[in-house]
Amino acid sequence: MFALRAIGAAAVLVTLPVAAAHAEGAQSGGNDGSTGSVTVTPYAPAPGTQVDLRVSGCKESKGKAYSDAFENPGDLAPSADQPTLTTQAHIRSSATPGIYEVKVTCDGVSGKVRGSVQVLQPGRPAQAPTAPVHAGGGGTAQLTAAHTTEIAAAPREEGPGTRHVVIGLVLAAVASVAVALRGARRRRSG
Repeated sequence: MFALRAIGAAAVLVTLPVAAAHAEGAQSGGNDGSTGSVTVTPYAPAPGTQVDLRVSGCKESKGKAYSDAFENPGDLAPSADQPTLTTQAHIRSSATPGIYEVKVTCDGVSGKVRGSVQVLQPGRPAQAPTAPVHAGGGGTAQLTAAHTTEIAAAPREEGPGTRHVVIGLVLAAVASVAVALRGARRRRSG
């Protein structure tokens, strides 16, 4: 009987912190209160360019995307291939270079989802990646080696993640159950 109580207590101790962590993570959408994401393609267009927007986080099948960079708000409609809403928008030809906020109104909430678009100067190309891709770059081996050395030399400031905490709690629960069962056996035999 004692062993069953110990197992039950261990199960509660293990699942309670994990369930609380998952509930907290599910409720937080972002630092600004938004609950989805806005993807703008291309991210850094020039004035007068058409962009595609893909929005996640809306439950309804319609909405509007607003930005000071757009000529007109974009009417969002369901995507054919993903559970997102999409639209196209034109960047104002008079837009000055800079980062503009994109606000999405959906589910009856103004600004429910937020993102940004960076408008470049006319004629200026979008920024290209500065580090080589780890895909067999051939002549970029020297750059890759230097970049890898920089990454390895950088101090890691991250601690154990959720997976490590859960594994530790499970191992502690198993150990406590083993100790409880061993104690119960000793009482019966002696």
